[in-house]
Amino acid sequence: MGDLTGATYLWLKERISTLPRDEGTFLTEAEVARLTGASRTPVRESLMRLESEGLVERIPKRGAFVPPLSDSEIRQVMRAREMIELWSVDQFLSAGRTEALDELDGILAEQEAATEDHKRFIDLDSDFHHAIVAASGNQVVAHFHGELRDRQVRMGLHAVKVSEYRTGMVLAEHRRIVDGLRRSDANHARTATSDHLARTLHVMLS
Repeated sequence: MGDLTGATYLWLKERISTLPRDEGTFLTEAEVARLTGASRTPVRESLMRLESEGLVERIPKRGAFVPPLSDSEIRQVMRAREMIELWSVDQFLSAGRTEALDELDGILAEQEAATEDHKRFIDLDSDFHHAIVAASGNQVVAHFHGELRDRQVRMGLHAVKVSEYRTGMVLAEHRRIVDGLRRSDANHARTATSDHLARTLHVMLS
């Protein structure tokens, strides 16, 4: 992928992640080319890649439709996250990945400072969970979890927009997870993770 195509692809992913989860949006090739300064070819190549990732439905020579995220898709993403993240908590503790606690503390501190910037807050939310998965040491699992990020961000933005208290709740729930990891209490960390994901799913579907 050339530099211009790569930049256009990343721009589109960022744009898609901020779209309302319950609304579909059409992106024309001409509009994307105008906004990014790219020619039609990099735009078309970027849309083809996004289509292969399931993020858009491409309409040849016109552009692409970004479908809304259905309740079913949200449930599937959250179920996949639950399986990966609970397994990662177990691996984190069994491998004694205590060095990752400093990274989690740092992300939490940044999140606390970003409660008024919803996009930044949700990006950091994804970073927090991915740091735990990455600490498992399994690069294949970490890669798969990373592939869910764009949907997670779009879903997460919806959650913090529909609930004015959600950012504070997320921070408290994240602290519970870190507390369990710091005390090497697998039951506490797993329960905190499950509860956090269940509450998140509930808000996302509201």
